Amino acid sequence: METVLIIEDDAAMMRGLKDNFQFQGYRVKTAIDGEQGLQEALKGSPDLIILDIMLPKVNGYEICRYLREEKKEMPIIMLTAKGNEADIVLGLKLGADDYVTKPFSIKELLARSEAFLRRRREKESPLHAFGDCLLNLTARRLTRAGEEVKLSPKEFELLSFLLKKTGHAVSRDEILNTVWGYDCLVTPRSIDRFVNALRQKIEPDPQRPVYIQTVREFGYKFIVEQPA
Repeated sequence: METVLIIEDDAAMMRGLKDNFQFQGYRVKTAIDGEQGLQEALKGSPDLIILDIMLPKVNGYEICRYLREEKKEMPIIMLTAKGNEADIVLGLKLGADDYVTKPFSIKELLARSEAFLRRRREKESPLHAFGDCLLNLTARRLTRAGEEVKLSPKEFELLSFLLKKTGHAVSRDEILNTVWGYDCLVTPRSIDRFVNALRQKIEPDPQRPVYIQTVREFGYKFIVEQPA
């Protein structure tokens, strides 16, 4: 049974979230302030965290930042009543995997949570399929509709990284540091050119990408499921 930690100071909201996650078969732990939530996250190692931003004692941003500094990699979905794009971007930069703006649909939150947990369950495979494409990490080979697609070494590394982070918003800086290294002179904006090159090779319509999606003023997110 997977464990979901809900850190939320609104009692009614907490009860509703707890009941719905338990009904779906998850073990649920709760915390009503940031200090308690951080302690629970560190000692309990939950499989998923539902994290409110505005919390007493320690806010959600600080919790997220500290957990990532401690190399805790469980998915974190932030709940925010704020519509300010800057607040959302800050949460993503600090390591949140997704966000939901209040008021929200509980069905949507459950679906997003299940998607993250499903990917967490899956054992990492050298084969990554999306659409009519198949990337073989061991052979360093990409095929599309059975035909090989030539990738430069950096295009391969970039696509591999994005696929491994499927569903996670990743910043240009994170991509740069992971794929090119900290000492590289390539600028974050150079990432955009590589992404555009990849889109030409894997997207059904590069002008309307469905796999490598732009996260405005932040970076990119790889999505396997095509929209209906």
